[in-house]
Amino acid sequence: MTATHARPEAGAGGSSAVQSGQGGQVLPGRHASGRSRIPGGRGDSRGRGVAGGRRGSGGRDLLALILLPVPLVLAALPAAFAGGGTRRWFGGRGENQRAEAQAAKDAAAEAFYDLDSAQRDLRISIETINAVDGSSRGRKASEDFAALGRRIDEVSHTYITAVDSHDLDRDDLEPAVASRARTELTRARDDLVRVKGELDRFAQGLGPLLGSAETQLARLAPAVERARQALLGASNALDTVRAAGLRADELAGRLAALAPELTKLNQGAGKHGVAETLQRADVVLRDAEALRTEAERLPERAAEIDRRLVSLRTRAQALTTRAGSVEPVLSELRRRFSAACWQDLQPVPEQAAVNVTQAEEKLAEAAKARDEQRWADATSRLSTVRALLNATDEAVSAAGDRLRQLNAVAKDPQQEIERTRFAVRDAQRLAMAGRHTPDPRHARPLDDSVARLERAIAGLEGRHPDYWHFLTETEAVRQTAARVVSDIREERGGGA
Repeated sequence: MTATHARPEAGAGGSSAVQSGQGGQVLPGRHASGRSRIPGGRGDSRGRGVAGGRRGSGGRDLLALILLPVPLVLAALPAAFAGGGTRRWFGGRGENQRAEAQAAKDAAAEAFYDLDSAQRDLRISIETINAVDGSSRGRKASEDFAALGRRIDEVSHTYITAVDSHDLDRDDLEPAVASRARTELTRARDDLVRVKGELDRFAQGLGPLLGSAETQLARLAPAVERARQALLGASNALDTVRAAGLRADELAGRLAALAPELTKLNQGAGKHGVAETLQRADVVLRDAEALRTEAERLPERAAEIDRRLVSLRTRAQALTTRAGSVEPVLSELRRRFSAACWQDLQPVPEQAAVNVTQAEEKLAEAAKARDEQRWADATSRLSTVRALLNATDEAVSAAGDRLRQLNAVAKDPQQEIERTRFAVRDAQRLAMAGRHTPDPRHARPLDDSVARLERAIAGLEGRHPDYWHFLTETEAVRQTAARVVSDIREERGGGA
């Protein structure tokens, strides 16, 4: 029988000691009859001296204490207070074992809560990465976190089992049990701390992925809001244009095409993903801004088309007048110069008339498109008119320029010759600068140019020289010289 079980026996003995004051002493743990009493065993009716003391001897004990003389009362008090129902407390080494086990339990609890908090925080980070990053790195991070979660479940289960297996608040906790509890709880704490370290290292490795994901998430709401505001701005600009009497049907159609994109933006990243939503927001923002800009410029664009219509119509009329002067120029060229000097200009009058007619037709189409507010069509027609008039202007001007050039060279060809020779000599000086012999890449084309110029000069001899051939040859020689100069300067500039 343990010490704890022995305490109720001491209480019974105390009661017997009171009775022995009148009729003899009875040993603790025995009945007056001398039979042994076993706790939980069966006794006969003669054992009621002890059993009855447990149930109803309180009043009799008090009465006996009152009737006893004072010395006997003082002798009986310690036995009475040592009776059943008092709590046994550990002392010495046993109580130390309980305290150590409790400290191990507290440390394990703290480690468990630290691990649980870290896992919760890291789960939020993983969810952030999963919402943004669908790459293989993102998937691997999720898989690694799931594996860590399984290890966390294992050590957590071990900790909870150790806590549930030992009631450290029990009055009858044995020292050996307390020691075993301390060992198991310490081991559980060590496992929790070890896995917490693995979790921390894993969290540190997620830094780049998490940073990128958080950056995209931080961009998400502002990007979507900017796209919405851009669409609103485009819609308001379109309303302003319509209020000014411009239909802007093409812009309205483009704005309507963005409506499904706005619906997807409103559905959010939860349905379409963060990356796709960010990309869609950027596209909507760009298109809506372009729409708003075009809508705001539409009144100015209409006014510009009106100005161009007037300007091109005036230019077409002026070219019609100028084209009429080409025939007299050609007549003089035929009379004074050889056929090679003017033969390529023969189609100019007819081609000028055709171009001007086509330009006037395109002008009429552009005016109609402007009235119908088909701005793109009007702009396209006006571009065609401008190209036709430019070609006509160049052809009409070429006839007059040809006559002036031929008149000048026929009067004094030496001026053209000296001009060309100066260009060749300048290129030759540059090729020889800082060298004893020129680079063959530069010397050969310059030598060829000198020979070509001499042949052109020789062609001027005779009764009807081909002045136009002479002019084209001298121009070609000057271009060759200019090309050599450019090459030399580029090479020397690169070498420097």
